[in-house]
Amino acid sequence: MPPIELILAAPRGYCAGVDRAVETVERALELQGAPVYVRKQIVHNLHVVRDLEARGAVFVDEVAEVPEGATVVFSAHGVAPTVHGESSERRLDVIDATCPLVTKVHSEAKRYAQRGYRMLLIGHAAHEEVVGTMGEAPDAITLVETEADVPLLPDYDPAQPLAYLTQTTLSVDETRGIIEALKARYPWIVAPAKDDICYATSNRQAAVKELAKATDLVLVIGSANSSNSCRLVEVAREAGVQSHLIEDETEIDPAWLEGVERVGITSGASAPERLVRRVIGWFEERHGPLPVSELETVHEDVSFNLPRPIRRALAVVDADDQ
Repeated sequence: MPPIELILAAPRGYCAGVDRAVETVERALELQGAPVYVRKQIVHNLHVVRDLEARGAVFVDEVAEVPEGATVVFSAHGVAPTVHGESSERRLDVIDATCPLVTKVHSEAKRYAQRGYRMLLIGHAAHEEVVGTMGEAPDAITLVETEADVPLLPDYDPAQPLAYLTQTTLSVDETRGIIEALKARYPWIVAPAKDDICYATSNRQAAVKELAKATDLVLVIGSANSSNSCRLVEVAREAGVQSHLIEDETEIDPAWLEGVERVGITSGASAPERLVRRVIGWFEERHGPLPVSELETVHEDVSFNLPRPIRRALAVVDADDQ
């Protein structure tokens, strides 16, 4: 086999919203002790979920599974208002770890609904973020998954205010065609004041495009239910390079490396950096010390405050320690 060089995409891995959500569960466990219940996967990564389970987090599908009066954390993907209502009825201590960028889309949906708009939400059916956003105004939002869906939409009267929203973790290229089709059919449709696709999603996709130019194979570390990770694979393949989604190093197929000299490695926004190190270790175990470099396209320095209940609890602890 030819000598192999590893090139890491930068940025990669955790975004600010994921970092905030994971730390929220960790802090809740430190402050309150186990168990801390979490509705759905806190982020879409099996390794993160298993690690938090080992520390005492209990993942449930619905708040009905949480004992009355217990603490429940809502995942980074957001929830519909009905979930908040059910939690209140069960007197649950809610810690909402919804990513602020997802909250922004929820707020847009509520504002548009209050002003009488119909909304077209670009996203994937059954994705937790989409379910939560549509729950803000279920009678006013229609889901659009592909360009092929656009001709099937109703013939709205131009007098009907119309707006579109976007799931935050989609491919920029994927949504561009859908948006153009919507604007062609409904010239009066209103765009969000600011692009809904999150900065981290855009940055990681741009980084993969550059990585594809410099490598023969791109490995994307992430779970199959991680929308942004799946989009990274698609972006790499559309750039003309072989690409595969792997949960971790155990899923690497040595056959992929035939004739490959430069391997690009990146990770989805919910994949911890330790998985990147494990993939590098897999190559070094088989090929010895390898040149490893980083291809940086943009520097990220975004961070989000922890949810208010966690900040308040930490402030009490700090005050007691003084």
